[in-house]
Amino acid sequence: MDRTGENLYDSGMSDPILSAIPNFNLFGEAGDLPDVVHCETIETRSRLHDWELGAHRHARLHQLLYLQSGGGQVSLEDKRYALPPGTLVNVPIGLVHGFTFQPETSGLVVTFAAEMLDQTLRAGEGVREMLAMQTVMPAPAAVVESLRAIFTTFSGRDFARAQILRSLAGLVLGQVARAIDAEGGGAHRPAQTALLARFESLIDAHFLDRWTVADYARALAISPAHLSRVARTHTGRPASGLIEERMIREARRNLVYTNLPVSRIGYALGFEDPAYFTRVFTRATGLSPRAFRRKLTEA
Repeated sequence: MDRTGENLYDSGMSDPILSAIPNFNLFGEAGDLPDVVHCETIETRSRLHDWELGAHRHARLHQLLYLQSGGGQVSLEDKRYALPPGTLVNVPIGLVHGFTFQPETSGLVVTFAAEMLDQTLRAGEGVREMLAMQTVMPAPAAVVESLRAIFTTFSGRDFARAQILRSLAGLVLGQVARAIDAEGGGAHRPAQTALLARFESLIDAHFLDRWTVADYARALAISPAHLSRVARTHTGRPASGLIEERMIREARRNLVYTNLPVSRIGYALGFEDPAYFTRVFTRATGLSPRAFRRKLTEA
């Protein structure tokens, strides 16, 4: 939901058609991974911008917003929804969204990096597919309890903080997916959104096989041009960009969560030349793999 501020990163989209929709990250530079999750109150950022956050999207972030008191409106793509007290909003990665709040509205915003979702969610269980649904619904009591627990843990520095945050993140994502499913879930998903979800599932299954856009289009029984149009419409990036983004996320995940040498990570991702892997990673993130790992270690 974040628009500007010292912790925001503007990715500088180059497509002139899409440049009117800002594409933001939360946590500083392009190479950064956030804390396990990021959690703040609605008031923290909204008050800085007169309680209005214009249309934008997050290329690598998934957000949950819980509105506790006050009210407002949310725009999700081309639809607008009222936000009465007790509302939960699920904002998938890449979704264009914006908020207008009544002054002094209170609540919580919890943000998950795509790498964390890749680490936590298992293919074939359907949770990722449910979370890919834009959703505005009454907040289940169990979800509210988990969000408040995340906020309390995130704000502290007690022993085992990261482990508890990881566990709470997995819990609340599962709870939200279950709630979306109970609300009707995929039954009301637009055809193009369903197609994008199938494409993303195929990417998860085959990005290490180095499939091309044509390979994915063939598996989906559509043309490569149509696949890229759908990808651009819903994420602001072409199909080839989503494939590379998944590979970069896997590289970042391995740099963060393993001690594997950079060359071995590159080989595991299908790069025969470690130097070429370094160039691709640097172009995508602004940091070399070694600099990326070193920066996280020094943080």
